[in-house]
Amino acid sequence: MGWMRDETGLDKNAANFVPLTPLSHLVRARDVFPDRLAVVYGDHRATYAQYYARCSQLADALQRAGVGSGDVVATLIPNIPAQAEAHFGVPACGAVLNTINTRLDVDTVSYIFDHGEAKVVLADSQFIGLVQQAIDAMSGAKPLVIEVVDTAAGFEPSGQFQTYEDFIAQGRADFEWHMPQDEWESLALNYTSGTTGRPKGVVYHHRGAYLMTMGTSVSWQMPLFPAYMAIVPLFHCNNWNHTWMLPMLGGTWVGCRDITAQAIYDGIADHGVGYFGGAPIVLNMIVNAKDSERRSFDHTVQVFTAGAPPAPATLAKIEQLGFNVKQVYGLTETYGHVTECLWDDDKWGTLTGDDRAAIKARQGVAMPMMDHITVMDADMQPVPMDGTTQGEIMIRGNSVMKGYLKNPTATADAFAGGYFHSGDIAVQHPDTYIQIQDRAKDIIISGGENISSVEVEGTLMAHPAVSLCAVVAKPDEKWGEVPCAFVELKEGETVSEADLIAFARTKLAGFKTPKAVVFQELPKTSTGKIQKFELRKQFA
Repeated sequence: MGWMRDETGLDKNAANFVPLTPLSHLVRARDVFPDRLAVVYGDHRATYAQYYARCSQLADALQRAGVGSGDVVATLIPNIPAQAEAHFGVPACGAVLNTINTRLDVDTVSYIFDHGEAKVVLADSQFIGLVQQAIDAMSGAKPLVIEVVDTAAGFEPSGQFQTYEDFIAQGRADFEWHMPQDEWESLALNYTSGTTGRPKGVVYHHRGAYLMTMGTSVSWQMPLFPAYMAIVPLFHCNNWNHTWMLPMLGGTWVGCRDITAQAIYDGIADHGVGYFGGAPIVLNMIVNAKDSERRSFDHTVQVFTAGAPPAPATLAKIEQLGFNVKQVYGLTETYGHVTECLWDDDKWGTLTGDDRAAIKARQGVAMPMMDHITVMDADMQPVPMDGTTQGEIMIRGNSVMKGYLKNPTATADAFAGGYFHSGDIAVQHPDTYIQIQDRAKDIIISGGENISSVEVEGTLMAHPAVSLCAVVAKPDEKWGEVPCAFVELKEGETVSEADLIAFARTKLAGFKTPKAVVFQELPKTSTGKIQKFELRKQFA
């Protein structure tokens, strides 16, 4: 056994070291699951052999167009097959994939094109106008534009650009993929929301994405051949890396262009979808679906939810409809989810109603691919695990970004002390489970008391008339700031400001009770996150 301790003369070689990459999952699936259904969308059907071939054609076509190792290929595409193919085809030619939020304004898209130095843009017909305006506003070299025409959604070619199908037809299905020589090589470039300034470019590496796929399948307890629906946008943390994961399991990727309750129910009923991820707004959409939008199904659908802590009332209702929801947590900088509320049936199996939902709303513990996730104070010391003392969630592990593109100062700040600083305020319970209290910027300080906007929102969401709620700080001469609730009501429901405040007062301490309620449609990102900065503008 001495040779295990003495490594003299031992080294990495082709037999014992292969750089980790999620691309390997589709290479394997081509051989292991060639005839299994890989991709479904409208009338489109592709087996794994066909999926691999189309990704190979894309890779070869990009290379023929002058795309080389390290070049950036951007996309503005909904969750349709071309976007899934880009996740493999772009890095298969050595390039870096930059999926861009399709709801961004012209100025921001133009900035991302310039900052990321996109060489090619794959753009859905719906966003061709946005792309053209963004390119016109660029200061740097203009990218080649390829138009993705989604005929299933009724689009016709604009005639301005070469179509995606014509483009990949130039590529060879037997193109030899450029696998990374170093697993630290860049795989993807994702931009943060940029709500307080220009978005930052988050760089992913192959190793982190590969380990995300492995850890996710374990945490989700996924079997072989799952049917998965792509609801989380592929431009959001690359669909939480789920699209890269599916070939490992021989699963079926079900595309979804427009996220509606009916589309989700149809996917479950027609394609046997048993897994999807989504923000709490998606859960809310399912809970409040009309009878005409619902479909019957006889299996339990496993759901990852993240983006904001879902209201306990929503969690309690959706379980009764056949969905098992697991709260997960993460950021763009962590490839998506890195903690999970791992359910312990021995401890919590008898809980029902609000008590059960309150546990399920926790962000939980580190997922298997992570090293250490904890809550620390300003001195980088762990806070007491008492469920009360607040600190910042700190994250360390392989599924943390390489850093921010061209921004060494922000990168150094984010990694100070050997952990990634999340900016999220949380407590840690005696069983080590983390529970978010708020974003640091969303804590309301009223008369010296800290108020969690999440707690107030969860309380108001329990009211039967409330569909969505966001609570922000409103300036106040006496207290400095007080909670103000912005509320969307369910269709056909009415309730007064006074009634909602009285309802909250029965469940919250007086200083936490909203002092004002505004009824309006809430501004949201394309991933369903409520844009509180837009609400705060009303008090500027």
